[in-house]
Amino acid sequence: MTMEFEKQSSKFIKPLIPTPPTLRHYKMGSIDELAPFMNVSVVLFFSGNRNRNPLFLVHLEKSLEKTLTRLYPLAGRYVQESRIIDCNDAGVEFIHAKSNIKLQDLIGSEMNARLADEFVSFTTRAIYVQVTDPLLAVQVTSFECGGVAIGVSGTHKLVDASTLCTFLNEWGAMNREENETEFTGPGFNSSSLFPARHVAVPVPLPPLRDDDMVNKYTRKKVWFSGSQISKMKAMAVASGKSTCRLSKVQLVQEIIWKALIGVDRVTHGYRRESLLYQPVNLRDKMASSILKDSCGNLWGVCATEPTMLETTEELANLLNDSIKKTVNTFSKAYHDSEQGRAVVLDSLLKTSNIPESTNINMIPVTSWCKIPFYEVDFGFGKPVWATPGAVPKKNTASFMDDAEGNGVEAYIVLEAKDVPYFEEALDANVLGA
Repeated sequence: MTMEFEKQSSKFIKPLIPTPPTLRHYKMGSIDELAPFMNVSVVLFFSGNRNRNPLFLVHLEKSLEKTLTRLYPLAGRYVQESRIIDCNDAGVEFIHAKSNIKLQDLIGSEMNARLADEFVSFTTRAIYVQVTDPLLAVQVTSFECGGVAIGVSGTHKLVDASTLCTFLNEWGAMNREENETEFTGPGFNSSSLFPARHVAVPVPLPPLRDDDMVNKYTRKKVWFSGSQISKMKAMAVASGKSTCRLSKVQLVQEIIWKALIGVDRVTHGYRRESLLYQPVNLRDKMASSILKDSCGNLWGVCATEPTMLETTEELANLLNDSIKKTVNTFSKAYHDSEQGRAVVLDSLLKTSNIPESTNINMIPVTSWCKIPFYEVDFGFGKPVWATPGAVPKKNTASFMDDAEGNGVEAYIVLEAKDVPYFEEALDANVLGA
């Protein structure tokens, strides 16, 4: 059956209590300035619940109003010229749609990674060039079986993945009517932790248009179960070739890295140096504490050195060393000192300053593992599946915990013609070649 959507309604949800004039202008911080011009998106799928209140949509809207009162910049608008969020309470886009399929048909489909992007209202738009554009959009989709998908997409100029998760958990608690007390979280504080430096704004990532995703690009999902990961770890230890103990995420990352190196070799016709880089959540990682529910962009960058290495063990050791070095550097830096802020800024600029003339195969990845998306609860159970939205750039990878928590789901954006090359390189890698 072809999946179809029927939009039921579309409106803007505003904070329940108007934002006071003293909070009208939210200044962007230095990390916000360098955040890519793209959206951060996630879709949470909830199974059918016969006991769900038939007015659950109304309750979601009302609880969203209360949540936006606390996290009011989300309801504002981005002013590019002055690099501020105008907290004018213009509202968050809220869409209700119905789908003609059952939730289990989607989750059981091999195409679910690609179809998941249909459950967020905007995924591939790269930048908000109009002051009327919303910063956050929510799409609630009802399935024939009674299941529900809640997709949320927000501009990366204001939110990172951790912020998106904090928003969802706050909204869920509010919808359960368990969070009516005074908000105790720090809210949006990234710009006070890392004040603006008026650095050069990065060139936007070349976005993949909707027709590109349909005709030229695809998103492939590769699931590594907890038992499979344990087996691969045991094999690495038994071989004696790996000199480090990898986390489950590092293990999957080096597997995907090697496969993408294989794709690059085929498409270019020769071996190139490769470099893998990824954001590092700064919450709880710096010498001076940053609370885990702090909102805004709070991340640095971990990048390996450019390398011609390509065996599984060599890439694993290089990746492990780079992560250890980066985390150790951040752990000694104080966010409230000029030196500490410079450390974070330098990590952000390191990869963006590499000229294209170097001809390095730069592979961006991001991990949302350990970010508690599976803890979100609106009162009708926790998600049975959570998936990130597509990153608008080819040969990128995103990683997320599976529903059981022990495995990892990898999502890779590829040109459709490169999928066979990726699958061939991936099979050889997993088999230990």
